[in-house]
Amino acid sequence: MRPLYFDHNATTPVAPRVLAAMRPYFEAHFGNPGSAHIWGLRAKKAVDEAREQTAALIKARPEEIVFTGCATESNNTVLFGHFPDRAGHLAVSAVEHPSVLAPARALAASGVEVSHIPVTPNGLVDPAEAARRILPQTRLVSVMLAQNETGVIQPVAEIAEMAHAVGAAMHVDASQAVGKIVVDVAGLGADFLTVAGHKLYAPKGVGALFMRRGMDLPPYLLGGGQEGGRRSGTENVALIVGLGEACAMAMEDVAVEEARQRKIGAAIEAGLSGLGLAMRIHGQGAPRLPNTLFVGFSGFRAADILSECVIEEIGCGAGAACHGADTTVSHVLTAMGVPREFAEGTIRLSWGRSTTLDDAAELVARLKNIMRRIGP
Repeated sequence: MRPLYFDHNATTPVAPRVLAAMRPYFEAHFGNPGSAHIWGLRAKKAVDEAREQTAALIKARPEEIVFTGCATESNNTVLFGHFPDRAGHLAVSAVEHPSVLAPARALAASGVEVSHIPVTPNGLVDPAEAARRILPQTRLVSVMLAQNETGVIQPVAEIAEMAHAVGAAMHVDASQAVGKIVVDVAGLGADFLTVAGHKLYAPKGVGALFMRRGMDLPPYLLGGGQEGGRRSGTENVALIVGLGEACAMAMEDVAVEEARQRKIGAAIEAGLSGLGLAMRIHGQGAPRLPNTLFVGFSGFRAADILSECVIEEIGCGAGAACHGADTTVSHVLTAMGVPREFAEGTIRLSWGRSTTLDDAAELVARLKNIMRRIGP
């Protein structure tokens, strides 16, 4: 039995060309970019090139890219940086990643007024509700570009216009979108945008933060003044090179790969629909990522499905977790108002560059066997 990896939204494998680009910077080219000799200058040149590659993918300027350790760091930098006095107003969507929602909770506990923008039943952030929650005193609005569970692509540009109308900045967590769909920071109206390396075939432990020219934040890390004083700490050259190469790879074929992965998704949806089970595709009818299917099966528990997936050598995620007899449903499904019988049986399937139509057919066949074994 060959393993089937359908959890690319959790992490992607490092692409062979990315690994090859990184290898010299673990070995011969080990210099510190801050050193004024040949070893350091070679490392600095590599970081500069990676900055150009990363900027090009999202249609930004190289000087607007700050390399970070991960998307969580980027998100925390933006949220905490906007409220150094722990006052003012923050608006976030109800379906943000925990790396946005947890800082929002911490800010609320320290005195910041926080509003959560609801979503429609298909998982779209509701622009009408956003208009009600973006206030004259709002400093920052944070809405992700693509939801990590449902894959729903949010109306960021429309919401950014509302934010800018009251003088607020717009932050976009694009961790799940960059490399999967075309991302244009100007078209989105983003003042800040988060990139995660390990979501687009670069290694874990590296990310980037786009800061539009003219915008500024207090540095999240203090020290030697690297990254133009915006993020101190000796640069992780090898991982930064990997992120740059991954961005260059995506730049070459993002539209072609998007179309190919949409065909795989259509095949999986058709196959699961033919199983004769009561199922619900979360986010159906909304624009979605090409590689994500968040599907709930009535009469099943996600934990039971995932246990059988381990046996069948399928890698995927869940929208609900079991704690003894109790089942906790994800905050995303709760925000969407999904009926509990579908929410409890929700799994997330996400595929990528190495996934084929044959993989999709084999996935459906194995899930069919699983559902027969554990079905009510």
